[in-house]
Amino acid sequence: MPLVVPRKVTFLAKSEYFTSPGLKGFIKKLTFIALGQVPVDRSGGKRSEAALLTGLKVLTDGQCIGIYPEGTRSPDGRLYKGRTGIARMAIESGAAVVPVAMFNTAEIQPTGQVVPKLRRVEMIFAEPMYFTGDSTDPAVLREATNKIMDVIAAMSGQVYVPNMYASEAKDAIMKSKAENAGDFE
Repeated sequence: MPLVVPRKVTFLAKSEYFTSPGLKGFIKKLTFIALGQVPVDRSGGKRSEAALLTGLKVLTDGQCIGIYPEGTRSPDGRLYKGRTGIARMAIESGAAVVPVAMFNTAEIQPTGQVVPKLRRVEMIFAEPMYFTGDSTDPAVLREATNKIMDVIAAMSGQVYVPNMYASEAKDAIMKSKAENAGDFE
């Protein structure tokens, strides 16, 4: 996305990218810092507050933030319930949200693959969306986030699962695999 957007895009990146051990972790940390990425603790609540405040500062300075609202990669190609941090930052900053549907990302770097394949990523950009309301009201944040996710689902053609977070789906898949592995012991 940074190659096709005329402004610098600062992404929120999972904090594990900044804290991984060893040489590989150190290189990863330096890369993300050099690219100006912001670490985010994805456990939510107060732990995510620092990243949201940093993201809000980026927006109020007139810069651009990139957020993957699901908070993690989809385990099965479906689009899952979005986290509300995107709505909170949009409401508090007055910045527009431009939903983006991205294609071919799972083929470029499947989960667990270290080196990405050279493939073309296709993107569709929606019209800017603006949100107002009480940024401390969970219902307001959920409604705005759902509108964003609805637009992404419509553009991407993905099956939308609005009642489950991608992290919950990953956990359910891992639990099912563990239970099935026990059947063969």
